[in-house]
Amino acid sequence: MAYRVLKHYHCASVGNILYGGPEVCYDSFSRDEDICIHYADEPHRFGGALFPPVYNNTLFVYPDFEGLARAEADQQHNYVYRRGKNPTVAAAEKKLAALEQGDQCTCFASGMAAISAALMNSTTTGDHVLCVGHIYPTTLKLLSYLQKFGVEYSIIYSTNLEEIEKAITAKTTAIFAETPSYLNLRLLNLKGISKIAGQHGIRTIVDNTWATPLYQKPLTMGIDIVVHSASKYLGGHSDLMGGVVITSKSIMEKLFAEEYLLHGGIMPPSEASKLIAGIKTLPARMRVHQENAMKVAQFLQSHPSVSAVHYPGLPSHPDYELGKAQLRGYSGLMSFELKNAAYEGIKQVISKLEVFQIGVSWGSAESLVWSPNYGNNVKKLQKEHISPGLIRLAVGHENGANLIADLNQALA
Repeated sequence: MAYRVLKHYHCASVGNILYGGPEVCYDSFSRDEDICIHYADEPHRFGGALFPPVYNNTLFVYPDFEGLARAEADQQHNYVYRRGKNPTVAAAEKKLAALEQGDQCTCFASGMAAISAALMNSTTTGDHVLCVGHIYPTTLKLLSYLQKFGVEYSIIYSTNLEEIEKAITAKTTAIFAETPSYLNLRLLNLKGISKIAGQHGIRTIVDNTWATPLYQKPLTMGIDIVVHSASKYLGGHSDLMGGVVITSKSIMEKLFAEEYLLHGGIMPPSEASKLIAGIKTLPARMRVHQENAMKVAQFLQSHPSVSAVHYPGLPSHPDYELGKAQLRGYSGLMSFELKNAAYEGIKQVISKLEVFQIGVSWGSAESLVWSPNYGNNVKKLQKEHISPGLIRLAVGHENGANLIADLNQALA
């Protein structure tokens, strides 16, 4: 029985880890939809199954001992034990490597597991990590934890390239950034920072969770390692926990052997199956997120109770021009600042919302609301250059008019 395969397209290699058969490559954004839906599914390998099966087994057997010995010596490219490679997880990894236009991808148990692997692979005792812009607080806690191993870090809240270069020390071995940045959603010039880092022999790590590989491809702009929280847009349904590291073949070889195999923070095949399903619908979902978010951002910008809106899709955003050059679209996460920045005002607005549900995380079909202001941490927020009046919105797939009406009544 014959199965149809996708037409070949010329591009840089995205790797063909573990899978035989034709290499399918894509050379333009218009092909991303096909990668999401079809790439690495390979029904000809699974009896015609349209969706890759879930391999829940913990080990793989071989017809002879010699074969097992060879496989165990190269676990990055062979199936031996679930703590190493797994066919279901590998299908998700191939899709994501192709989308980011990277050599290789490894999936982890969580976004923090992926970030931990990337940072620990890039540092050793005596090294320094420079964090650029606002960073997810748990990442900063990890860096504080790494101080016990002699790894130091500092933060520069500016995204100005000259100021960033001045913040580099003789011990800096890695630059870590989220772009857009955590909460304030400032953009970092990726080509510019990769050029500076290259001149200083520094590795660059970028969290690309907000934009997804559809709307931003940092590796194509010179960044060394890309990480994602797969629990957000990539999964898209608040039903999986996972993280992703995508990088070059040379970096991944060491990272897989050490930070992946030794730490054991693997993605279970059941989670990988959900991730594959999420990726298949990613283009359609992101279009709705973008459409609704733009409407919400424009509404908030004109509301008298709002002093600022942080959303790169607005022409008023300070990095709007950079975004037009660097981003291919905008996701659904934004923040805004109330003129009444008191905790009571924050609490009242959030509690009055009915369509927006109160909760952490983001990236699913449901719209969510959250604020970093818990009433007892204002000085800490100010020290971190975060407005106490800031409210974060994760705009989902509900009717856009209903979302605006909900915000309007809560802000009244």
